[in-house]
Amino acid sequence: MQNDKIIVGITQGDSNGIGYEVIIKALADPRILEQFTPVIYGSSKLFGFYRKTIPEVEQMDTNAINSASEAHPKRINIVNCLPESTYAEPGQATPESAKGAITALDIAVRELKEGKIDVLVTGPINKKAMSNEGFGFPGHTEYIQNAFGVKDVLMFMVSHRLRLAVVTGHIPLKDVCKNISEEKILSKLRLMNASLKQDFVIDQPRIAVLSLNPHSGDGGLLGTEEQDIIIPAIKKANEEGILAFGPFSPDGYFGLGHYENFDATLAMYHDQGLSPFKALSFEDGVNFTAGLPVVRTSPDHGTAFEMAGRDEADPRSMRAAIFQAIDIYRNRLDWQDLQDGKIDPKFLESRDKSDRDRPGRPQIA
Repeated sequence: MQNDKIIVGITQGDSNGIGYEVIIKALADPRILEQFTPVIYGSSKLFGFYRKTIPEVEQMDTNAINSASEAHPKRINIVNCLPESTYAEPGQATPESAKGAITALDIAVRELKEGKIDVLVTGPINKKAMSNEGFGFPGHTEYIQNAFGVKDVLMFMVSHRLRLAVVTGHIPLKDVCKNISEEKILSKLRLMNASLKQDFVIDQPRIAVLSLNPHSGDGGLLGTEEQDIIIPAIKKANEEGILAFGPFSPDGYFGLGHYENFDATLAMYHDQGLSPFKALSFEDGVNFTAGLPVVRTSPDHGTAFEMAGRDEADPRSMRAAIFQAIDIYRNRLDWQDLQDGKIDPKFLESRDKSDRDRPGRPQIA
């Protein structure tokens, strides 16, 4: 690489959504180039089109390149992945924009594997449109998991208020129960525990586990998954040294703010976890894929076609995704140095102290 700053790869996502707008706004402050080197996978032509729709953003120093290996450390670099004939149709889910999203993602992941970028931030996509073009995966998470040949990963939603993951991800609600198993919960708890240590530098993470049924099943009256599956999984996690607690009924857990007492929360299915997460943290929420050998994040919102090209999109989640990726990358380096004995373990203690001393955290004997 040509410079010692972290190189952040950013995919355009669906070019007819708000992806370019939030990327441009997130990178608009020229001082940002002092902190990292951005490499956008997409189109200089589309970047220019959307920049002109944002009056408050003046000229930006861009650099058209063929690969991140050519990135200029003081410019916004754009790897041109799409044909020159490409054009924007803001607000429309088209075959062309879906194909462009797939191409940009393919090239970015390839360069991530090759070490040409340090971390990857993915722009929002339209899953249905991409599926129609033969994408073959429910979303980014599954695509990147397959690309790196990893058995299991964790969709980890992260903000300044809450860290939350799910046992089952992008599947129909009717299929959730049959996809909840003791081993699957245990696998997610292992991934979460390891990520909290390695990626967030938390020495002894505490994890809350939510129930599947209302009121945690009411002793079996409203379902037996808690007694038959979830509680045994928590007990096995405890036996492995994982500080897992629960199961907690989601309504009271979020309504009474109990999530503030834990380092992370494991929900059973997508909307059970992501609905309260987005209600609490929509502006700065980040989707992080834990369990990969590389760092990948994304904003926690979709393409928002209804506001595309209208200068209405909020860039805070994209900006948070960029800086969260950088933080996790650096944390992993620190963690590895700790394992190699290159830094004092007290470093972790000082990083973790402010979080562990929060009032109301469960005390473990």
